[in-house]
Amino acid sequence: MASRSREVILPLYSALMRPHLESCIQLWGPKRKKDMKLLARVQRRATKMIQGMEHLSCEERLRELGLFSLEKRRLQEGLIESLQYLKGAYKKAGEGLFTGACSDRARRNGFKLKEGRFRLDTRKKFFTMWVLRHWHRSPREAVAAPSLEVFKARLDGALSNLI
Repeated sequence: MASRSREVILPLYSALMRPHLESCIQLWGPKRKKDMKLLARVQRRATKMIQGMEHLSCEERLRELGLFSLEKRRLQEGLIESLQYLKGAYKKAGEGLFTGACSDRARRNGFKLKEGRFRLDTRKKFFTMWVLRHWHRSPREAVAAPSLEVFKARLDGALSNLI
């Protein structure tokens, strides 16, 4: 590349590389550490190309550029998809995917989702199961958001506090 400036590399990464790294992530979702490291290596290399960021750690570079790691992006997209299923955005496809139970006695958020019981370990890695664990840990103000835009903004704030 001829230029290593932030103004060139960051839009190129966001427009050309990140969509490929995230394509169908909800369905495919790498389970093996080897696959996750391979995808993260692409992001690390792209952020390291930016002039003046070579000496920073990967987390510091992402924070400086205002980006999330691919794992956080996968989590963010999974929680957004879950909210859309619950709000009825996918009437036919999402029927019976999640079942909710509203409760004021919950510690984190008041809208808990019911978990199924499965004998096989492979089912535990499905979208509905891995997203439940994170949904239950989400802050109350994010889950109780009146609209999708508010939910996204509050979720971004909660995820940016995570390391």
